[in-house]
Amino acid sequence: MTENHQLMDYTEKLLEAVEYSVETFYKVKESGVNEDFYKVVRPFANQIKEINDEWKEMAKAWVSEAKPDYLSSIQINTASDHIELISIQAFFTQTSKKRFLDSAKSVKYILQTLLDLLTAEKQ
Repeated sequence: MTENHQLMDYTEKLLEAVEYSVETFYKVKESGVNEDFYKVVRPFANQIKEINDEWKEMAKAWVSEAKPDYLSSIQINTASDHIELISIQAFFTQTSKKRFLDSAKSVKYILQTLLDLLTAEKQ
């Protein structure tokens, strides 16, 4: 698998993880019950962290090489930080709705922008 294919794969997986986190956030808010940290939160967060760490390095390398107009390594860093936070915060009722959803929206935008750029480059 070429590096760009791997980067696309990681980006798609992170997009799915963000969607799952948003769905989980709404379920937890509705039920009013936090998920079990050791059984649910930690395994999910650890899985996402592995992908996120690989994605961050590959995305930053790609951004510095391709120099896209609408994406910077600072945005990649920010998205990576937000991904780590929302992959944990989604499971707790006390999470701020506005902050969580704003972070998720920002991450989705950056991930989708990167995916679109990689897809356009491939064609």
